[in-house]
Amino acid sequence: MISHHKIGHWCEKLALLALMLKGYLPVDTNVVTGRGTGAGEIDLIVRKGKTLIFVEVKKRTTYAKGVDAITIENQMRIVRASAAYLKRHPIYQKWRIRYDAVICLPWRWPKHIKDAWRIM
Repeated sequence: MISHHKIGHWCEKLALLALMLKGYLPVDTNVVTGRGTGAGEIDLIVRKGKTLIFVEVKKRTTYAKGVDAITIENQMRIVRASAAYLKRHPIYQKWRIRYDAVICLPWRWPKHIKDAWRIM
């Protein structure tokens, strides 16, 4: 039996492939922002033009469960992680920032949600 970790890793690779087929360019994957940031990991970072996109990938059995899994806490964690990433990579600080999600479902092509949430 394949572990959940391996399935999740495969899902992230499939999500990146789906985004690349839509014209997105990979910047980074599985970025750990480090201790003290309270942020954890960013699944994918891609770009399109001068827009840097931080992507959360969720593997679930239904689309609704995938969307529900991206909680406010999860969103804020990714926002903190993106801020830490931008501090370390000042080249992107003047770029437009966006937060997307990709939901992976069994035996289906990943669903890309553009602008899944915004910072208020």
